[in-house]
Amino acid sequence: MEAFAAESGGMPQLNPEFWISQIFWLTITFGILYVVLSKLILPKISANLEIRKSQILENIEAAEKQREESELKLQEYEKIVKNSKNDSKNYFNHAREKVLKNINLKKEALDKELNAEIQKVEDEIQEFRDKAPEKINKIAVETSADLLQQLIGTEVNKSSISAIVDDLSRKKMDEYYGN
Repeated sequence: MEAFAAESGGMPQLNPEFWISQIFWLTITFGILYVVLSKLILPKISANLEIRKSQILENIEAAEKQREESELKLQEYEKIVKNSKNDSKNYFNHAREKVLKNINLKKEALDKELNAEIQKVEDEIQEFRDKAPEKINKIAVETSADLLQQLIGTEVNKSSISAIVDDLSRKKMDEYYGN
């Protein structure tokens, strides 16, 4: 009896006489909900999902294309950098060779000039060396003749003095040169 009292009291969904109308309205409500969802809302959601999917695929394709383009640009850049390095290295080597060639030419010219000057000085030294004994002998003869004239008071024969000076100078030269 208590169960019947609960049925009659307040919960009509537990009352079996209302079950048919409840099932009817439940079917109508869920049918309308199904039609609204399947015909209106789900197609819009599906369309949005398809649009998003196609947009994502387009973005992925564009990103892939841009990645490939950037890789090509990077390869071009690396090629340009490599060529620039090679060009600068070649230019540097060429400039270095040119400078070294100029230095060598100037060095050779300077060496020739120095050799010519050295030869000239050596020739002058040799000329002085060759003429020195003769001049020394002449000075010695004149000085000796003047000294003897002042000591003796009469003029002395220069050829005798010259023979004596020549003899002495030959002996000194032999000692000097080691003959």
